[in-house]
Amino acid sequence: MFALTPYRANQTRTFERQKELPRLPIQTLDASLDKYLRSLRPFLLDQADAEGHGQDWVDKELDQRRQWAADFVKQGGLGRVLQERLKDVDRITPSNWLDDHFWIKVAYHSWRVPLPINSNWWLMCHDDLSIPAEVRSSGASQGEFTDWQIKRAAKLTQRLIDFKVRIDRQEILPDSSRAGPFDMHQYTRVFGVTRLPQMPTDTLVHVPYPHPSPNIIVMALDHFYVLRVVDAASGDPLPTSELEAQLWAIAEDAQRRGAAPDPVGLLSADDRDSWTVAREHLLSVSPVNRASCTAVEDSLFVLSLDNYTLASAEYVSSSPSRNTPDLDAHIRNASSANGTGRNRWWDKAVGVHVEANGRASMVGEHSPCDALIPSIVCDYALAENLDPQQPSRRGAHVAEAPKPLKWVVDDVTREAIAKAGKTVEELAADSEGKMLWYDEYGAGWIKQVGKQSPDAYLQMALQLAYHKTHNKPTATYETASTRLFQHGRTDVIRTFSEDSWRFVKAMRDPAADAKTRYDLLSAATKAHNTYTKDSSTGRGIDRHFLGLRLVLREGESHPLFDDPLFAKSQEWVLSTSGLSAGDRFFGTGFGAVYPTGYGINYLAGNQVIKFGIESKVSCKETSTEVFRRNLTEALREMRQACEEGQSPPAPEQEGASAGTAKL
Repeated sequence: MFALTPYRANQTRTFERQKELPRLPIQTLDASLDKYLRSLRPFLLDQADAEGHGQDWVDKELDQRRQWAADFVKQGGLGRVLQERLKDVDRITPSNWLDDHFWIKVAYHSWRVPLPINSNWWLMCHDDLSIPAEVRSSGASQGEFTDWQIKRAAKLTQRLIDFKVRIDRQEILPDSSRAGPFDMHQYTRVFGVTRLPQMPTDTLVHVPYPHPSPNIIVMALDHFYVLRVVDAASGDPLPTSELEAQLWAIAEDAQRRGAAPDPVGLLSADDRDSWTVAREHLLSVSPVNRASCTAVEDSLFVLSLDNYTLASAEYVSSSPSRNTPDLDAHIRNASSANGTGRNRWWDKAVGVHVEANGRASMVGEHSPCDALIPSIVCDYALAENLDPQQPSRRGAHVAEAPKPLKWVVDDVTREAIAKAGKTVEELAADSEGKMLWYDEYGAGWIKQVGKQSPDAYLQMALQLAYHKTHNKPTATYETASTRLFQHGRTDVIRTFSEDSWRFVKAMRDPAADAKTRYDLLSAATKAHNTYTKDSSTGRGIDRHFLGLRLVLREGESHPLFDDPLFAKSQEWVLSTSGLSAGDRFFGTGFGAVYPTGYGINYLAGNQVIKFGIESKVSCKETSTEVFRRNLTEALREMRQACEEGQSPPAPEQEGASAGTAKL
């Protein structure tokens, strides 16, 4: 990712390589079915192992599914018909048959649950090291806005708008890899995009790129303010000093007014049907509300100033060997505004929160773009610290101070606000979100000493940790990016495989020796890397099967789709995703997809690996704390397998290996 590369006049323009990108292919039926049948083997092997069946039973069960697959693809069979329908969808699609027709609606907008924790992702920003350590580690003055908070909010705003302006001017190099250029379309869906509640499915509100708004919305004590952030004449971002003066004018105005009696933004935290009804009623009460809603929805992003710094009552999120920041509190404020849902507008593609001591986080609505893209934007914003020598702009003259948006609220809306508040309170109470900073070794050691791909290695660690926690395996989702294709989003890497199953069995078998464990680890990571490559290059199966099922007509069915094992193989009880090294982030996270599962996002740093883990308190089977302990054990046991299970290094390599092992 090249956002931080200095601009050169002769460089490749941001969207210049879009025309080179191929369309997302439709996999052949035979290829998808072959890969699918192989993905069923570990489920059957594990069932046979648990129930005492022999290999004959596994073969019989697989043969039955092979027969269904053969019937599905026979001449005139339903599979052939569905495949041709999908090809017709592709023919009428401008860019991408999945993204243009199905994905956002099916994956996100038809889901009617509240956005906080359930759907929105969160990023916890590294501290700005220009802020004095005693300020960063303290709770700051509760109930007040502070100089360091406003300084940091101004700096983050200036950097984010700088990124937006550079994208609009196509001054950022397009992302690419050895495999080719990546699609840059999602960068046009970061700023100015809002999810709009509607029934039966939501939609996105945005105008054709580039988004023309020069404004952001600043929220303070649940008041909304429109803040211009782009110079009207030059189109450049306003300087940090001017933004700081304006933010102080907002903070002091909000402090004078006190907390808004009717926190309208809280409505966006309710379930989507309730929010749809509440929004439509709000708009019908007064044209003032339409103007205010439009100002929020059209803004580039929402900046929330929290006049507190949340601290955990019992702080436990940490690494095995060091003290870390108060990550429990950071997660809670990032994911749910301390369980209140207040001072936020949850529908925006990007929201930024800054607490009283300068601690910052970013949250985002997931449908317009995958979390990877805003994380790159956020990383850009964090690459420069604020100037500690700059005097405070508190009380500085501003030509025209921003004024709060007005809302006309009646008793019906007040009841809806109260209901939304209870919804978020219950969601937050049921969410057990924690971080694990594993610092006994990192991605550097995994590559240099373990001789493994870091991502595949960490996926095997998650498989082992899950088995340690629940004494069984489960279907596992890992995100694969399909940005090699026009408007590509994601496909699935099915981490649970026959190779991962055999590896976990060996790790849980006390009689297995280190060499066996290491060899099975290597086989599992190799298989995982192959699946990753296939899914990233248009040869995944899950989006293909999704498309086939979406073009089914009423009354059409097939044993292949009706098979309980077909559904079980897609029950993503363990839902995972990796972002980057994440050196500028304290952590990331998202909610569990299944109430009986885990949502896990990780950052594979060279020396520290950061796992964000979320599960539900109400589920008696799951525990974030137990999973986190087991993940630590799994990583330690895998290190031992790597160190003891490999052939001894050549004499000239011993020194280098030993030195690396101390990371």
